[in-house]
Amino acid sequence: MLAGRDPERAAIAALLDAARAGRGGALVVRGVPGAGKSALLDDASATAPDLRVLRTSGVESESPLAFAALQRLLWPLRTRVGALPVPQAAALRAAMGEAEGEGDRFLAFLGTLSLLADAAEESPLLVVVDDAHWLDDASSAALLFAARRLQAERVALLFAARDGDARRFEAGDLPTVVLGGVTGADADALLSHRAGTGIDPAVRDQLVAGTGGNPLALVELAGVLTAGQLTGRAPLPTPLPLTGGVERAFLDRYRRLDEAARLFLLVAATDDTARLTVVRDAAERLDATDAALDAVERSGLLRVDGDAVSLHHPLVRSAVYRAATSAQRRAAHRVLADVLTGDPERRAWHRAAAADRPDEGVVAALDQVAERAAARGGHEAASAAWARAAELTAGGEARGRRLYLAASSAWLGAHASRASALARAAAADVTDPVPRARLLALQGQIEWNTRSLNDGYDLVLRAAEASVGVDAELVVQLAMLAASLAAFGARSPRAVDPTALVAGPAPNSPPRVRAAWALLHGFGAVARGDWAAAAESFRCAFTLTEADPVDDHVLQPNLGIAAMLIDDDERGLRLHEQQLTAARRDGALTMVEHALTRGVHFQIATGAWSRAAGSAAEALPLAAGTGHPGLTALPTAQLALVAALRGDDTAERHLDEVAEIRDKHQVGITDGLVADLAHWARGLRAAARPATALHHLEQITGPAWRRLAALDLFDAAVRGDRRDLALAWLAELEQFAAGTGLPAATAVVEHGRALLDADGDGDGDAEVHFRRALAAHVGSPRLPDRARTHLAFGEHLRRARRRVDAREQLRTALALFEDLGAGPWAERAAQELRAAGETARRRDVTTATGLTPQEHQVAALVRQGLSNRDVAAQLFVSARTVDFHLRNCYAKLGISSRAELTALALDV
Repeated sequence: MLAGRDPERAAIAALLDAARAGRGGALVVRGVPGAGKSALLDDASATAPDLRVLRTSGVESESPLAFAALQRLLWPLRTRVGALPVPQAAALRAAMGEAEGEGDRFLAFLGTLSLLADAAEESPLLVVVDDAHWLDDASSAALLFAARRLQAERVALLFAARDGDARRFEAGDLPTVVLGGVTGADADALLSHRAGTGIDPAVRDQLVAGTGGNPLALVELAGVLTAGQLTGRAPLPTPLPLTGGVERAFLDRYRRLDEAARLFLLVAATDDTARLTVVRDAAERLDATDAALDAVERSGLLRVDGDAVSLHHPLVRSAVYRAATSAQRRAAHRVLADVLTGDPERRAWHRAAAADRPDEGVVAALDQVAERAAARGGHEAASAAWARAAELTAGGEARGRRLYLAASSAWLGAHASRASALARAAAADVTDPVPRARLLALQGQIEWNTRSLNDGYDLVLRAAEASVGVDAELVVQLAMLAASLAAFGARSPRAVDPTALVAGPAPNSPPRVRAAWALLHGFGAVARGDWAAAAESFRCAFTLTEADPVDDHVLQPNLGIAAMLIDDDERGLRLHEQQLTAARRDGALTMVEHALTRGVHFQIATGAWSRAAGSAAEALPLAAGTGHPGLTALPTAQLALVAALRGDDTAERHLDEVAEIRDKHQVGITDGLVADLAHWARGLRAAARPATALHHLEQITGPAWRRLAALDLFDAAVRGDRRDLALAWLAELEQFAAGTGLPAATAVVEHGRALLDADGDGDGDAEVHFRRALAAHVGSPRLPDRARTHLAFGEHLRRARRRVDAREQLRTALALFEDLGAGPWAERAAQELRAAGETARRRDVTTATGLTPQEHQVAALVRQGLSNRDVAAQLFVSARTVDFHLRNCYAKLGISSRAELTALALDV
């Protein structure tokens, strides 16, 4: 029975009411063993007859099996899978073991969300997940993916997870209720219901004190204490029978069984199929027959319903399994493996659990399990299988190879700490040059993404050195990767030049090899400040890959980095859009997050600020879902910067979040970039206080972001009487402009010269420099910089009392700032225009700055002609959520059709 829990029941009722109204959500119920989590879930199911209920639960022994719990949950919906988009359907069938072949884990996650949303169209859906801490990692990731994206769906997702266990259910971002102990009338009700008699209040209080009010402990005590003890006529035993924890009560019953019954119960506790035929067939091999089954059922520790067998409580499983000797546990696993001939994955794991020494047959079976799991996106399960296979491998390269595969799968499954530990273990056995180079590269990738850029760089250098003279293509790729990290400021204690590791490629080398070689030398030139050589090498790489496009997961991101380093905005936008399109098509969420966040640089530079905010907002939950909280710092910082550019006060909240993330988590390679974005945003927020603004702007270290923020620094330096700083910055920009020949760079240089001249520290011809800057802006896509030049020129002309000439420049500046949604700058232009003698009137602008980032993303994709279902697939949400945001777009923009939406200019 369920006693009390009124606040928790109210929270669940609110969740269900919201689902009925089309506002999906999730709730996690946490508590120690026996707190009543399962009872609360049962109560929710029983009190919602109008909701369709789907259930699953985690099983400790099943946790290595990829998607096992998800398969049970979605089994009733399996006939609907065919209606999903083909890539989602294929991935979900592969994940559920219904189809052979490769499947993408994130497409399976999206298929889960789509399947639940589609089923909820018929009636609201309650998804109940008990013992979530024992979910297999792939099922947990899929369900959390869905839970974090429930918006306009009629779906309520209810988890129950145990606190205080070695294995945790990590869902800190979801709403949570925590079950404490019961007292007073609630404890009375539990005790009386179980004992069938009234309870003396003093006895009740003693039992509550002795159990902490744990409901299961109270119920178990009521079953073992006498009526005299419960009514206070006889003293309570000292200590209470429960001493040692709730499990003790179960163990007492277990130990009163005969040997055969205990063996039967051990087999049931070791099994994860919950099928009576499997348990009984296996138990018979240990001479535990139907008589043993009868005894176990009479003890109340096990229930049979048809062919389904279940234990009285999850603690029965752990108590019984732990009470057995290691030999008894191995015997139970061995007989289960013998009977599970039609289930190769479970059979392999039982064989592995039964083995206590190297066994080639078991290792081969685990290899197959790992390969199948990896093929359908179950990276955590693949890692566990290869790690266990390595334990059962005698040693040498074979053991090292399996540990490397386990580490690689753990990394793909977003378990950085485990991946790092497995990779370190592999290092002792991997000695062959090419496998060792790949292992070192993996270690470097883990290191630079989660901990130290410099340590990661050194590991990649060592990987490149290991492959020299062994694999020409691999050494080019690794050296290029090392040089890319060096261009971001990575340093090694060893004096190794990546460019010196690689000779020039043969003329008939594949384009991707020649492109990697060109990138290698371009990154090397950036590291030494030779912008002319960098631009030449990067443009060579661009030409090679545009003439013969390649699909290379290392080369493509580094082409985008190259474009960023030389301010090639148009190519950068195109490259990241191509990466994003391919990643969306493939359902590769990590690459979607990468393309989104790296593309923001170019969107901010060119004034596509709504797109930038939308990209960062979409990337944020994707970064959170990787299992590396530090990765959320970058999209959060990008949101802060866009808000600061627009004069939006939410910038402060985002900046506080960035500081908290950096304080609590390792950010890895993006930490310098995150810091630069935060400094720029804080400099913008302090624009009215030049000294404070300069304090932040001076701390920007990344060359690309220093150039983007250059006009803010010039403005603050001149207004704050720090011409020395402006001159130093100008010299850096002049070197870059001369080397690359980019119009955008030339425009900024001329703008800086004009400001210095206007302030009396130049050649005295500010107007000439302003006009040169505006002429250069014609060839540049950087509209924010162009608007700033018009404003600065107008301000200069007004101060020179050329009010009529000033108005022309200020009108243009105001129009551009309004289109950009740059509130503070638009206000400054309007004030200058009024000072020049003209009333500044607000224009009806066509930008959709009033849309939320997600609404802007939806609108942008709909404008490309995509259906709601296609948009949902690209944004990793449900079609119902897309429809919800699209209707909001119509209402905000005052339109009523997709055609009208397509006709609007939503961004500059």
